[in-house]
Amino acid sequence: QVQLVESGGGLVQPGGSLRLSCTASGSIFGITSMGWYRQAPGEERELVAGITSGGIGNYADSVKGRFTISRDNAKNTATLQMNSLKPEDTAVYRCYARSIITALGTFTEVWGQGTLVTVSS
Repeated sequence: QVQLVESGGGLVQPGGSLRLSCTASGSIFGITSMGWYRQAPGEERELVAGITSGGIGNYADSVKGRFTISRDNAKNTATLQMNSLKPEDTAVYRCYARSIITALGTFTEVWGQGTLVTVSS
């Protein structure tokens, strides 16, 4: 069984920074991609950033230049560094992992529990 545990998030003032981490646990041999979606109240879910096992990242246009995603394959961990945060970044951020290869087989998609990011003065 694979689980994703998230950390980070919280309250920050506009212009501030936060870091989110997402760690996959289990007998994992590899993870094809990891990343985060976010969803604000009354809004649709939005892909924030994703990264492949080879380190290729992709970002929503709204966060390009402000957010940076990275991962440590040896630790099955992805990190999202969020800088220059804006009130419109306020949302629940939820990490995902896709195509997780384990000793018990391949899991298509696993989700973290989500963490609230609030950007407010």
